[in-house]
Amino acid sequence: MLISCEEIKTIQIWTDHPEFALYGEYYNTVQNRYKVSVRYIEFPIANLNRSNSPDIIIASWLRNSSTQANFKSLNNIFGSKRLSRNIFNQQLLTDGRIDRNQYLLPVSYNLPALIFSKSREHEISGQFTIDFNEIKNLSVNFNKESRGSYTQMGFSPLWNNKFLLTAAALFGASFAEGEPLIWDSSALEQSILFINNWTNEINTSAQMEEDFTFKYFYESPERLIQSGRILFSYIESSGLFLLGDDAVNTLDFRWIMERERIPITEDTVYLGISKWSKSQAAAKAFIMWFFKVENQRLLLEYSRLNRINENIFGISGGFSALNAVTEQIYPLFYPELLGRMPPSEYFVLSNTLPAKWVSIKERVVLPYLNDRARNADEGNSLERRLADWVRLNR
Repeated sequence: MLISCEEIKTIQIWTDHPEFALYGEYYNTVQNRYKVSVRYIEFPIANLNRSNSPDIIIASWLRNSSTQANFKSLNNIFGSKRLSRNIFNQQLLTDGRIDRNQYLLPVSYNLPALIFSKSREHEISGQFTIDFNEIKNLSVNFNKESRGSYTQMGFSPLWNNKFLLTAAALFGASFAEGEPLIWDSSALEQSILFINNWTNEINTSAQMEEDFTFKYFYESPERLIQSGRILFSYIESSGLFLLGDDAVNTLDFRWIMERERIPITEDTVYLGISKWSKSQAAAKAFIMWFFKVENQRLLLEYSRLNRINENIFGISGGFSALNAVTEQIYPLFYPELLGRMPPSEYFVLSNTLPAKWVSIKERVVLPYLNDRARNADEGNSLERRLADWVRLNR
C-alpha cells in the first residue's frame, strides 16, 4: 500500500558534517516511510534548547556534562531484531554511555599519522606504526646543513600544532572538562620538555627550525617530501586519503604510536536523539538504517558516484565506528588501507571535553604548547591563559 505524502513523517537532523545532506538525500530515495531534512550548524549543541530542537544531532563535541540533559537514552535501540552492540568499536560505544545508559552512538573517528616518501619505506621498522624515537633517529640522519642553516630537515614538531597535542595526549596530559578545563600538569610538562629537547637535540634550535620553515614551506609538505626537502609530515586520517593520485603513487604513511598507544583524535563524531524530539520513532528508523553495514557501503559508493569522496574521507570524514565497515569495506574504496589498520586495542580515547573545547584548544591550549615548545621557560602559564580566556568569554 502506498503511503500518502501527508503521512510521511519528516525528521530534522542538525550536524556539523555537511556530507550528511548527501546521506539524507540517499535515505529519502531508498525508502518512502520517512524523510529526513538535514541542516548544517557549526556548533549544533550550542543552539539546542526545548523550543529549538531537531530530532537527531550528529556532530563532534557532544560528550560533556550536558549530555544527559540534552539526549534521550538509546538503550532500547539494541536487541536481537535491532542493533547489536558488537558491531561498534567498543571503546567508542562505551564512551557514549553514562550510568549504564547509552546516550550517544559513535559515527566516525580519526587517527594521527606521518607521511613520507615511498622510496624510504625500507627504512621504517614497523608495518603500520612509528614511534617518537624512530622519527627522531631517522630525522637526525636525514638532516643536512650548509653555511649554518639546514637545507634538509627530517621533521620538526613545530610544523603542526596538532602534533604537539598528539604528543601531549600520548604523555597523558589528559585534558578534560572541569571549570572549564583540567589536565595532568606533570604529564603535560613532561611532554613539553620532551618536545623542547627534541627540537634542540635533533634540529639545533627552534630558531633553526623557523628559518628552515620560512625558507622552504612556500610549497606543500607533500611536495617537500617528494622533492627530498623534508622526510616526514604530520597528517590525520581525515586528510590522508584525500591527497590525490600523485601523492598515493609517491607517498606512504605510518600511524603514530607510543608505548603501544595510538590516540584517537578528539573530534570523534557521535549521534544522539534530542530529548525534545517530536518524532522518536522516525529518528530511530533512520538510526537503524544508518548503522547497517551494507547501507554504509552503499553510502560510500554513493559518495564516490557524486565525487564527495574527493573532499570527504570515509563515513562522515573518518573511519566508521562500525568495525566491519572500516576493516572489510574501506579497503575496497581505499586500497592503501589493506592490511594497514592497527588493532583497536591500541586506541586511546580523549577524555570528556568541555562544550567550548574548540575555542579553548585554538585560543589557549595550542598557542601555549607552541610557545613552550619553542621556549620551555616561557612564563605565561596555561592556568593564566585559561583564566584570561574565561574572563573574555563570560
